[in-house]
Amino acid sequence: MRRLSTWLELAAPATLVVLAALLGTSASQSNQTYFIDTLVKVAIVVALYVFIGNSGVLSFGHVSFVALGAWTAGVLSVPVAEKAAIMPNLAHFLHVTTVGNVASLALAAAAGAACALLFGLPLMRLSGLAAGIATFAMLEIVHNVLRYYEKIGPGLNTFSSVPQTTGIRQATIGALIAVVVAFAYQHSRYGRTLRATREDPAAAAATGISIYVQRLIAFVLSGALAGLAGGLYVHFLPLNTEVVYLDLTFITLAMLVVGGATSLWGAVVGALSVSALDSFLAAAENGVTIVGHTLNLPAGTRLVVVGVLMAVVLIVRPTGITGGREFRLPRRRR
Repeated sequence: MRRLSTWLELAAPATLVVLAALLGTSASQSNQTYFIDTLVKVAIVVALYVFIGNSGVLSFGHVSFVALGAWTAGVLSVPVAEKAAIMPNLAHFLHVTTVGNVASLALAAAAGAACALLFGLPLMRLSGLAAGIATFAMLEIVHNVLRYYEKIGPGLNTFSSVPQTTGIRQATIGALIAVVVAFAYQHSRYGRTLRATREDPAAAAATGISIYVQRLIAFVLSGALAGLAGGLYVHFLPLNTEVVYLDLTFITLAMLVVGGATSLWGAVVGALSVSALDSFLAAAENGVTIVGHTLNLPAGTRLVVVGVLMAVVLIVRPTGITGGREFRLPRRRR
């Protein structure tokens, strides 16, 4: 029974991802973009969960790993013949190098992990407000480097000529990889140890657990998953630095909080439910017809509504709509 309960923790969120993919394949071509975007966001939110959910330390900087992964996959997958026109100031070794789709995604994950290790070495000693501010500073640093340093990308311009390989299938595989890695981590010795430091840091330290090392491991792993999600994102949409910045930071954190930050089930439920609401509101800002009536919302409404939803959930149910617990079958009464 215990083994069945454990496997349900993986099967339940994976099933939700597959169901979202099946709905996407049956949708019209124009609506498929919403489902692909949702599946990519699932991967980002699960990456957030690996660190925030298991450590209890809030990070505002994980979208910097998404951005770096997008830049890595984007720059390396643009054909060499087109790089001179799009990115004239690109460094020589990047200018003459082009890799395939899978290789670009693997390198995006590696770039996210490397960046997380670089920043994590000094930052993982911090907790609470100091950690949040430091990770936000990390987001600002990466954002401005990618925005103004044209040796490693298009700078202020939008990526173009990146092969658009992220469809329903690739986005689903990416989301499932993130779910499986998060599940394996949370049931590993490292995941259990990190959650022990979350629940009682003093007791964990007294037993000889290195809080710093455990947080660093989770930070690097979540950075790799965020980098992979960034690679999926740039193979889906033409991106610029503003797309992978504050708005994406806010919406993905809202998804994690609304779903339940301390469980993988909550991360996936939050990503799918808030994405559905966000996609509807985004469409309503351009005008949608419902039962013969046209709904046309002012620009920016979706961010306001998601912000209000996040505040309400924090007030009414601080542990999220899943209670911060993994999926369980209801127990039968005797």
